[in-house]
Amino acid sequence: MSIAFTKMHGLGNDYLFIDGREHTVDDPAALSRSMSHRHLGAGADGIILVLPGEGDAAFTMRIFNADGSEAETCGNGIRCFAKYVYERRMTGADEFIINTGAGPNRVTLHTEHGRVTSVRSNMGQPRFDRGAIPMAGPPEGQVIHEPLHVGGETVEVTCVNIGNPHAVLFVDDAKVAPIAGLGPRIERHEAFPNRTNVEFVSIRDRGNIDMRIWERGSGITMASGSGSCGAALAAMLTDRVDRRVKVHLVYGALTIEWADDGNVYQEGPAESVYEGVWAPELAAV
Repeated sequence: MSIAFTKMHGLGNDYLFIDGREHTVDDPAALSRSMSHRHLGAGADGIILVLPGEGDAAFTMRIFNADGSEAETCGNGIRCFAKYVYERRMTGADEFIINTGAGPNRVTLHTEHGRVTSVRSNMGQPRFDRGAIPMAGPPEGQVIHEPLHVGGETVEVTCVNIGNPHAVLFVDDAKVAPIAGLGPRIERHEAFPNRTNVEFVSIRDRGNIDMRIWERGSGITMASGSGSCGAALAAMLTDRVDRRVKVHLVYGALTIEWADDGNVYQEGPAESVYEGVWAPELAAV
C-alpha cells in the first residue's frame, strides 16, 4: 500500500508527516528507518503520525526518530504539526491541544491569509532532579556542571528534562564543537538509562545563545525545539542568560521563555517542503 506524506521542517529539523486518518501504519519504527534514510529513502530526521486526540486534546502526535526509536516530544515537530492540521482544514482553531508522549502541549498559531507564519507552544514545566532526567545515581538533586567520563576525557554536563532528556555542554564556540565525536558517546553513556539528547552551547550575551545538537535517535540535526528549550534552561539555571532568550541554530533562531507560570514556551517558524507518495515495494532499505 502506498503512503502519502508531507515533508516539513522547523529551522531545518525535518520530518515526514503521515495522516493517520488515511493510513494505518503497522510498524512505524521500521517505516521511519526506511523513509528517513538520507540516501535510500525520502530523507528526514524521522516521521510524525497525525492521529485523533482524546479528552481535551484535538490531536495526538507520535514521533519516530530516524533510527526507529519513539520520542516523547519534539518542539520543531509540534510547530509543523500545528501548521499541518490548520492548513489542511482539520481544525479551524488557532489555539488547541496536541497530545504527545510527554503529555498535552497547547499551541497558539499566528496566521496570515489562512497560512501559519509561526507557532508558540507550551512545552510544560521542566524537571531538574537527577531521577527525572533520568540519570544514574541518587534521584534527588540537580545535575549542574557534573563531570562525565567519556572515553579518555572528562566533560561537564548540566541536565534537564523538558518532556525528554537533555545533557548540555557549555563550550567556547558551539559552531565548531566536536558534535560527531562526543555526541553519540554521551547519548548512549551508561549514566543515561533512556539515552539523552546532547546540546553544545556557547553564550553570546544574556539574551542570545548558539546551540548545536546531537539528537537522540537521529544524530546531528540542524535544529531542535526541545533541545533549544533544554539548552536555554541549562543556561538560565546556571545564571548565564535571562529567562527569555533567542537560541541561534544553523538556519535561524527560536525564542525560548521560562515564564512566571513555571512553563517553558518556544516560538518559531514551520515550513512545508513537498508532498510525496512512499511506495514500499520500491524501498531499498
